[in-house]
Amino acid sequence: MASAVGASAKAVARHVRIAPRKVRIVIDQIRGKQVDQALAILNFTPKAASPEVAKVLKSAVANAENNFQLDREELVVAEAMVDEGPTLKRAHPRFRGQMFAILKRTSHITIVVSEREG
Repeated sequence: MASAVGASAKAVARHVRIAPRKVRIVIDQIRGKQVDQALAILNFTPKAASPEVAKVLKSAVANAENNFQLDREELVVAEAMVDEGPTLKRAHPRFRGQMFAILKRTSHITIVVSEREG
């Protein structure tokens, strides 16, 4: 991971209480973009997942700068993915004593930043 050419750093946020389907909408907007451009996009995206994704992206950039001495200006979002975490199961009371399930889904957000090729 810490090779001289194409070095990369990653950050992961686990058990984020937003459904993966909603986070993927935000993640798809920043994949492949330069880091500062991606942060600007996240700043102006009116979705609940935007601050969480921005937090993970800032952490990945900090890891790249501090652990691998990479230049922030050369960093791009190489990989950005969302996996489904554990689902919290809740019950909602309905008519005639029945219960309907409420599934509160969680996400694992992973972002990898690397130096721009060429």
